[in-house]
Amino acid sequence: MTNPHLAEYSRRMNRVLDHIDRHLDAPLDLATLAGVANFSPFHFHRVFQAWLGETLGDYLRRRRLEVAASTLAIHPDEPVLNVALGVGFGSGEAFARAFKSRFGVTPSEWRRQTPARWQAELDAIRARRMQNRNPDQPDRKHDQAGAGAAGHDEGSSPDTEISMNVTIQTLPPARVAYLRHIGPYGPALGQFWRGHFAPWARTHGLSGNTSYGIGYDDPSVTPPEKCRYDAAVEVPADFVATGEAGIADLPGGRYAVARFSGDVRTIGDAWMTLTRDWLPSSGYQFDNRPCFERYTGAPDEDTSREDFSCELCIPVRPL
Repeated sequence: MTNPHLAEYSRRMNRVLDHIDRHLDAPLDLATLAGVANFSPFHFHRVFQAWLGETLGDYLRRRRLEVAASTLAIHPDEPVLNVALGVGFGSGEAFARAFKSRFGVTPSEWRRQTPARWQAELDAIRARRMQNRNPDQPDRKHDQAGAGAAGHDEGSSPDTEISMNVTIQTLPPARVAYLRHIGPYGPALGQFWRGHFAPWARTHGLSGNTSYGIGYDDPSVTPPEKCRYDAAVEVPADFVATGEAGIADLPGGRYAVARFSGDVRTIGDAWMTLTRDWLPSSGYQFDNRPCFERYTGAPDEDTSREDFSCELCIPVRPL
């Protein structure tokens, strides 16, 4: 049974992380964030470091640079200065220094290298598939997905080709309750859904509701142990979150939606194919809303790896 005090602690701290992501372009002082968590400002920096394993200042700097790196990659026409200001840097020069210190290249170089980085990742996927066809190659590896998945499991990726049948849809906004996982994407997410989220959803009578898997971080940019993922389910307006569960509004709007069906061990490859192969030739670009997986009901503990389906949804706007 979850310790109710620990659950409340986690819920408050997750509220702070959500607030930070929504206000990266604004000053984020300790007193304000302590107020979001309803903790004492005097002790909040110690509480934050103990919970997340890094200081508040280090976390803010990391998130600003990671969001900037993703923005530079997926919005090639956005001026670098606008990207810098959008994540809270006061000048382009300060941003360039901090960015190069973190990623080893200037923001402009990072942007120029994006097609080559994405192609290298696609080549790695294709090489892994070819390796999986060869039974004499025993060293099979399970990579992390860019957005996570409810059903990621242990084992190698099977011999499955990914095809994209993508439609552009306008999805309504959704009010969701979520439980958060912080750590590497991959097999741990399947364990999180089966062992933690699905029992919680069933206990609260939510198992039949539309649910979502929301990965907030790119593990090629964010350290795997810092990646955040929400398992979420739609809830009515009067639903009250307790313990570690949080409430969020998932924005509606235009999304590219691809139906995935098959072995869950290939879902990471499907995300990669959708976002870094289909999207560049589609006439669309990423919009500033989260990507997510959408399920017709909360995947339960007995979800089969061979009979798994969901919709992969990425927010888009025209080029």
